[in-house]
Amino acid sequence: MTIDIIGPEAEALLSWDGLTTAIEAGHRLPRAEIADIFLYRGKDTLLSRAAWIDGLGQLVKTCTIFPGNAEAGLPTINGTVTLYADQGGLPEALIDFHLVTKWKTAGDSLLAAKRLARRDSREIVIVGAGNVSRAMIAAYSSLFHDARFTVWNRSPDKARAMEGPRVQATEDLEAAVRKADIVCTATMSHDPVVKGAWLKPGTHLDLIGAFRPDMREVDDEALRRATIFVDSRATTIGHIGEIRDPIARGVISEADIRADYYDIRSGAHVRSSDDEITISKNGGGAHLDLMTAAYVAAMWRMR
Repeated sequence: MTIDIIGPEAEALLSWDGLTTAIEAGHRLPRAEIADIFLYRGKDTLLSRAAWIDGLGQLVKTCTIFPGNAEAGLPTINGTVTLYADQGGLPEALIDFHLVTKWKTAGDSLLAAKRLARRDSREIVIVGAGNVSRAMIAAYSSLFHDARFTVWNRSPDKARAMEGPRVQATEDLEAAVRKADIVCTATMSHDPVVKGAWLKPGTHLDLIGAFRPDMREVDDEALRRATIFVDSRATTIGHIGEIRDPIARGVISEADIRADYYDIRSGAHVRSSDDEITISKNGGGAHLDLMTAAYVAAMWRMR
């Protein structure tokens, strides 16, 4: 039995278009079986996610999320990814955790933007200045070739460190959001940072942070004004604060979630008009890790 050991060097073999195509194809297979385990100690999280897709394989991904590590100069997220064969269940690959996570997270949001953002989108606001934000600039650039990026972060120096030919930093988040065609939030915030009152008609919001029940990135007004989409109902509605909290308080209901990626086949996962405000919640379930890992492994074997 040969197990592929796939490290960060595999990144050179990948493309954002190839990944989003693989994710769409994965959602045409039988619906994934998913099981998540969340354990908490204060602000620290141990997350173990497993997925099984008939026709694709199985995956187990376990990670620790320790926000305090940043102060010590350590990665805040660490873990392992194991991919198993669809037939026989034998381990096929051990894949670099950060490689899978980067491409899964950004690819998930990029697929939403491909389907929900206006194709003439140019002004993109990135809320947060971490590794996810850097990946999103690369991902969006592959689709919106003329895009201009504005980055806001609670610590302005980190936003300024991301500046480049098409990237500028700002300390005025409201002014940036009011002009934005796409707003991407990638923070560790427990309280909303983006307000619905700031959104112009036609804006697409990509919500990546708020992975715990006690976290939010946009306020209730944003949810009221927008048509809401999620990558997976199974991994967002009961687990993630951005959806769970407003449902519990009656701000929105489950019926207000128009579609997830399994609804692409029916044509429901699409914006209705140029003026519609759309929100896509990136829940990042293990089935998306499986689709991503299978794509990475396939490209590795073709090299």
